[in-house]
Amino acid sequence: MSVDLQKIKEELKILPKFEDQICLQGVKDNNDPFFGCGTFYRIQELGYNEKDFNKPIFDMPYINSLMKDLKMYRTRVMNLKSKTCYTYHRDYSKRLHIPIITNENCFIIIDKEVNHYPADGSCYIIDTTKFHTALNASREDRIHIVGVL
Repeated sequence: MSVDLQKIKEELKILPKFEDQICLQGVKDNNDPFFGCGTFYRIQELGYNEKDFNKPIFDMPYINSLMKDLKMYRTRVMNLKSKTCYTYHRDYSKRLHIPIITNENCFIIIDKEVNHYPADGSCYIIDTTKFHTALNASREDRIHIVGVL
């Protein structure tokens, strides 16, 4: 499936300011766009699972339709700052990535294999149940929409 990056970029302009990530989906009793961010262990301790994050928070018709059509949950906009990387970790489930802004110096390393995902309108299913990290070795921020499958 190919997505319209211009439509996505336009809709993302309504988001409040955030540092590294913001949720696009909340739970039935909590629409705080930062509640589902970060490590999921904290959220699990409160009795939620990732599929509970299925209610669109923002008025973004195109992005909300993508999340629904692609059956995405706990979908976030993730901003990986220049010259940074995440810890090497595993997730509970696979993730769907939609690169919005990236360049050839941004990578996702899965089981020590280096991968680059261009911002060309493609969607990528990434097996994040394997050990992985994301690395931004560039001088600009990298932005992906990331959802749980």
